[in-house]
Amino acid sequence: MYCLGRKAVKTDSRTLKLAKYLTPALPAPPVSVDWTKGITSFGEMLNDSLGDCTIAGLGHAVQIWSANANSEATVSDSIIQSAYEDWCGYDPNDPSTDNGGIELDVLSDFKKNGLGEHTLSAFADPSPLNLAEIRQAISLFGGVYIGLSLPVEAQNQDTWDVVSGMTPGSWGGHCAFVPKYDADTFTCITWGGLKEMTTAFWSACCDEAHALIGQDWFETSGVDPTGLNLSQLNADLALIK
Repeated sequence: MYCLGRKAVKTDSRTLKLAKYLTPALPAPPVSVDWTKGITSFGEMLNDSLGDCTIAGLGHAVQIWSANANSEATVSDSIIQSAYEDWCGYDPNDPSTDNGGIELDVLSDFKKNGLGEHTLSAFADPSPLNLAEIRQAISLFGGVYIGLSLPVEAQNQDTWDVVSGMTPGSWGGHCAFVPKYDADTFTCITWGGLKEMTTAFWSACCDEAHALIGQDWFETSGVDPTGLNLSQLNADLALIK
């Protein structure tokens, strides 16, 4: 079963924009990046039965970060469900409360509370339609956390692609983590597996993107953040109340 669960895009003028922190020292993004470490099965994280994709996307991010840093860590379904309850208002005794989540609110809760033992230091948004920024974010941070307005046609596509007459959002809103790209496609983790989409589909359907600065990634991955002004980012974060 394929469940969705991303609510409408929420904006906040205080949200940091990634472009501000990309310095001239940063080279162009690589032609292709793949942080999946050959993993093809990540677990649904309850998104096969609940509209918790905004939480599942965080769990998949943790898997990617930890797999590249040392060894893959998987957030338990019980922790995923608890976050869905606490952050999105889901009550397992009341199915009518299974209404999904707002990405910006979920990220704020992740930063404030952590997800199990995993923490988020900050997040900054690349422009979802600036594919060079998106590729930089994937290269630097191990992936991007995105929102998609999915068309009904996507239900039966092996690779998500634009088709004549499709209406983005006619299926619903969905969240996924994207750890891989090449010149023609992006690959996200959703419903426990890898799903490829064309750049045309991305441009038509991706309306939200967040670069997550997870401690699992930056503390132990050995990734060199040259070209990323982390000191300025941290200074700006201190001004946000």
